Amino acid sequence: MTDQPISKLGLSADEVLTTTRSVRKRLDLTRPVPRRTLVECIEIAHQSPTGSNSQRWRWMIIEDADKRRAIADIYRTNFEAAYVGADAPEPGSQADRVNQSARHLAAHLHEVPVHVIPLLADRMDEGTPSWRQASRWGGVLPAVWSFMLALRERGLGSAWTSLHLQNERDVAELLGIPYDEYSQAGLFPVAYTIGTDFKLAKRPPAEEFIRWNEWS
Repeated sequence: MTDQPISKLGLSADEVLTTTRSVRKRLDLTRPVPRRTLVECIEIAHQSPTGSNSQRWRWMIIEDADKRRAIADIYRTNFEAAYVGADAPEPGSQADRVNQSARHLAAHLHEVPVHVIPLLADRMDEGTPSWRQASRWGGVLPAVWSFMLALRERGLGSAWTSLHLQNERDVAELLGIPYDEYSQAGLFPVAYTIGTDFKLAKRPPAEEFIRWNEWS
């Protein structure tokens, strides 16, 4: 018996690009994510442009519940430390909605069925020259974004998080990642989304961010 084809939403390229949101509160914590779906999304991510056509990345996928809980505990500790003393946003504002969404994810991160950590095959530290960092990150980040776009088309979602990186070495030891050889690019909780009707975000006009030929 052959596997059934992976279901897709049939979105246009523009729809995928403009409705791929950071999904936190609408991650389905009860529905398992098939491995072949993740592999297919990573296959698509590997078509992204990369310097010297080198694909200097790896993908750590964490399904194990104990390891997800350990990572979530680290994340929550850093999350709470970051929010201690922070002024509460105005109730009902966009900032308040983002705040509540972030808190929801922190509280439920261990329940998200899959954690994905993209890895850059190099060690990026504070002393690494900016030109080298730009080159290296410029290879892995398009792949990660392509991964998120592929998830969206298949009815899944994620959010780009980085708070666990304050304890990157601890997470590397937990997962057996060679810390001196690989830099973690982030932590992506992956799940099917509750509903697939994501809209365009409210953004200022592009003209406000553009300069032509000189800064003025």
